[in-house]
Amino acid sequence: MDKLLFTALASINNQANARVQITNSLANVSTAGFKDTFSLIEQPYQIEGPGTDSRVLPGMLQEQVINLSPGALNMTGNVMDIALNDKTVLGIQAGNGEVGFTRRGDLRVSATGLIENAVGQLILGESGPISVPQGQLVSISQDGTVRGKSPTEVGALPMILGQLMLRDASEMPLTRRADGLFQPLVAEFQGKDFPTGAQPVSLVSGALEGSNVNPVEAMIKMMDISRSFESKIKTIAEIKSVDESGASLMRLPQ
Repeated sequence: MDKLLFTALASINNQANARVQITNSLANVSTAGFKDTFSLIEQPYQIEGPGTDSRVLPGMLQEQVINLSPGALNMTGNVMDIALNDKTVLGIQAGNGEVGFTRRGDLRVSATGLIENAVGQLILGESGPISVPQGQLVSISQDGTVRGKSPTEVGALPMILGQLMLRDASEMPLTRRADGLFQPLVAEFQGKDFPTGAQPVSLVSGALEGSNVNPVEAMIKMMDISRSFESKIKTIAEIKSVDESGASLMRLPQ
């Protein structure tokens, strides 16, 4: 009886985690460059601790990996908008100073002259943040080269301001950080840069990539989880009823 109860409770806990993930995905259906996740591995394990000597309490280990399948390409005509091709990801300086990655490409020049995205995350170049001189017009080429040109200097060639930190993640599984950025699943590279893969990195300028979340599929998953949750609650209620009946029988006078 105990084993059935703890199995039902463990299942509810796992489904709660899945519900949080799906809710986050649905909330970001319209977020530029947002990527859904999938479970790379799920396996049961025995939870050890005080009071568990006579019981096997099932738990579930999960690794949520970023799904880098492309979203819809929306042409905007804005030279600061970029859509990353294939499995290319863009380096970001996280709030704690670590390196994170994203597919979000709605870039802009901040008030301090540094390139950031629309939510204020600092974009990294190969040599650190990219600074844009005041008043210069920015262009970004297919290979991630950032150039600037003064609108008052007729005939002057654009000068190179920096190179975006673009990495191919086709051979490096990524997971989501607490701040929403991506980081390598491999502990050695978490919070750091990682070696780019074999595929060439590239982007499309003047376009934004949409989210790759399928809202219909996500809603179906949410309904399945809700039904399963209700089933587990009923199971726990039945276990409680049977346990109370057994306890009553044991208290009957002999």
